[in-house]
Amino acid sequence: GTIGPVEAAIRTKLEQALNPEVLELRNESGGHAVPPGSETHFRVAVVSSRFEGLSPLQRHRLVHAALSEELAGPVHALAIQARTPAQWKENPQLDMSPPCLGGNKKTRGT
Repeated sequence: GTIGPVEAAIRTKLEQALNPEVLELRNESGGHAVPPGSETHFRVAVVSSRFEGLSPLQRHRLVHAALSEELAGPVHALAIQARTPAQWKENPQLDMSPPCLGGNKKTRGT
């Protein structure tokens, strides 16, 4: 598929901020209750030596800092896999997100 401007910005900013060995980015917006062509839901795997010695929370904070503009605007959801090169070597794949339930609590009856 076509890479949109939000996806391109995410990729560029993560490359600049973290110099990743692996950067896998998936636009999962199509699986959610959003208009076609949306760029609101993403999953990313970032493999960087910058993550060595950092907790998962510290790693996520680095990703969030790099993408603060996108997270404040068009991006509604971002699933992050932030791994060191050694961790990626043990399990080199991007996880799958569960299917979207759609709607909100009112429409789901909870």
